[in-house]
Order: sequence, then structure tokens, then C-alpha cells
Amino acid sequence: MRDEEEATDGPPDPQLHPEQSPGFGVDPVGLEDIEVDRDVTIGEATLADLGASDTEPVEDHPVSDLLASLAGDGAVERRRAALALAEREGDRVVVEALSRAATTDEDAEVRQFAVEALAKHGGDLAAETARALTDDPDPWVRAEAVVALDRLDRGEHEAVIEAALDDEHHAARRNALVSLFKLRGEGACDALVAAADDPSERVREWAAHLLGGVETDRAAEALSRLADDEQSVVRETAVRAQEVDSGSFRRQFTGVLDETDRTLPGEDDLNRTPNL
Repeated sequence: MRDEEEATDGPPDPQLHPEQSPGFGVDPVGLEDIEVDRDVTIGEATLADLGASDTEPVEDHPVSDLLASLAGDGAVERRRAALALAEREGDRVVVEALSRAATTDEDAEVRQFAVEALAKHGGDLAAETARALTDDPDPWVRAEAVVALDRLDRGEHEAVIEAALDDEHHAARRNALVSLFKLRGEGACDALVAAADDPSERVREWAAHLLGGVETDRAAEALSRLADDEQSVVRETAVRAQEVDSGSFRRQFTGVLDETDRTLPGEDDLNRTPNL
């Protein structure tokens, strides 16, 4: 049975423990008195936007209809079609259509979902597309491109994944860090120690989590620093990481980089973060 202290699905969400949540026990007078110490985006999303990842409405649609939707005018329909095509037979027409959507669609979520679908089909075009999208202007597309390369062949694409450690957005850096740990194990120590000083608390949190799988003096020193981090969620993760068995942790942390490896407080599964 898996030890919960060594679970590989990422640091636990502190919001599961309300008494540990920021502001617990505080009675603010107004919104201006509420302090948020994690990066949160507030915006608007329609019900259609939020339901774009639900492919049930099109699960019985023929591939020809999905391809037509992928090239259509509605962004929500294009997103849903891209995800639905991930589960269909990946012939040349489907793969080329997904690659075209991933590289040219004006909607960032269509590009993100399309590269996710391509990774499930595999092949040279999928790899070429994912590599190109590591330079996409949208950070969540870049983050998904890293995941696609991890799924396709993290060893073959190691250099491109490693380059994402310098991405300006925390999600791409985090995904690259997880992928490299899965590839290198303790050999990822340098990257993890460097990530312990990342400006994003989310990356530091993941660095702390993954350092639990590295049994070196440098890893122990980095965890000691993180156990004194300014952010409580990073501190708590580091303390837990100091208590796990590193060998057992590494053995459990294998396989394709998936949504359970990437979900942290404030993020949706599969990096799908609507503008709420």
C-alpha cells in the first residue's frame, strides 16, 4: 500500500485544512482587508467556457464532424473537438489537423488542447509541433508543450525540456522540473536545488516535494532552507519531504507526466485554468 507521505501526486492542498488557510479566524471589514498570498487571476468565464473540456456532448460524433468543428468559428467547439480527437484513431488527416490547430489557432486553449491531443497520438509531427509550442506566447500552451514532450519521449527531448526551466512562467518551469526528475532521479539534484530559490512559491513547493527523492547533502541543505521559506505551504512541503524515504519516493515517481503530477492549489487539472 502506498505511503501517503510518499505519494507522488504533489504537495497536498492546504485548503483541505481550513484551519491552516490564510485568513482563518479573521473577520475582515471589507474586500480590501483580505490578503491573498498566492497568484490568483480574477476575470470572467462563461458556462460554455467552463464546459469546453467536457467531450461527452460530442463523444458519438464522427471524426469528420469533429474535424469540421476544429476548423469552425466557435472557440468552445474547437476546444472540445481538439480534446475529443485525442481519443480517436490518429490517422494522418487527424494529426495534421491537430498540428495546424496547435500552431495557428488564435485561441490559446485550442492550441493547448490540440498539443495535448497530439501527444496522445504520437509521431514525428506531434514532436515537431510540441517543440515549436515551447515558444508559444501563451504560458499555459508552453506548459502543455513540455508535458507533450514528456509523454512522447522525455529522454529524446531532454534538452528542450531542460530549456523550459528558464521559462518566464512558473507552470512551464514546474513541468520541466517534474519531467527531469522522472528522467534523471537523483541526477536532477542540480536543477532541484536551483529551483529551491525560484521566485515562484509553486516551483519552490515542487522543488521541496521532489527533493524528498534525493539523498545528498546538497538536497538536505536545500530542504532545510525551504523549511524556513516565507510561504507556509513551501515550509510544510519541505518538512514532509525531510521525512520520506528517498528511494521509495523515486520508485513511485515514474511514468508519464499527467494531471496528478501538475495540480497544485490554485490550478486546475491539466493546467486548464479558466479566467475565473
